[in-house]
Amino acid sequence: MAAAVEPRARADRAEHRWPAVAAVLFSLVIYALLPSEFTPWLRISVVAVCVLLLVPLVLLNPLRLRRQTRWSRWASIALVAVLAAANHVALVQLIMAMLATRQDSDGTLLLAATQVWVLHVVVYALLYWEIDRGGPVVRALARRQDIPRADIRFPQDEDATTVSEVARRSSERSGWTANFIDYLYFSLSNCMAFSPPDAVPLSSRLKVLVALQAFAAFVVLVLVIARAVALLG
Repeated sequence: MAAAVEPRARADRAEHRWPAVAAVLFSLVIYALLPSEFTPWLRISVVAVCVLLLVPLVLLNPLRLRRQTRWSRWASIALVAVLAAANHVALVQLIMAMLATRQDSDGTLLLAATQVWVLHVVVYALLYWEIDRGGPVVRALARRQDIPRADIRFPQDEDATTVSEVARRSSERSGWTANFIDYLYFSLSNCMAFSPPDAVPLSSRLKVLVALQAFAAFVVLVLVIARAVALLG
């Protein structure tokens, strides 16, 4: 039987800042490039607000997420909340546009549907990343007993009793914690399969978010298929 591996010092496990920053910037670019039917003044306002919130957060933690203050926590949540609200407004506008009978804008609408769907995936990944176990700073740096209750259970959280080559990567033995890529995969899988494949939502708020995300992705898919069939017909 393999000996247990001592967890690495959690102070050295601060998450890299730039994957999440890249996701935010990518989301803003996709959102800004939506067709003109998607309320230009709102898109400009959302991009401006998100950039204003993002800049001080990057200055506080330019490379790794090591520090968190009350204002930075609320600014992070506000940034994701603005993106999530903008995403859902764009989704409603997309549904209304695709239910219209005009045929001259089918190509534009199908491209917009792709943009909204991708935005949906990335924004929900940021949302899950921000709220699970107190957020990225607490999740990575706090002592295990001080981390808030988990909203999502990942496979690594229960792999400690499996074969040694798998157990070495478990949370218990290696000190593993989820990073942004894990939440992006969780979000993408939920949108494509309409259910999380290996991670399990535990809290009621996560179950509501997962259900809302899957339903919205399903609606977009159904409308795109219906529009494509009508276009071919």
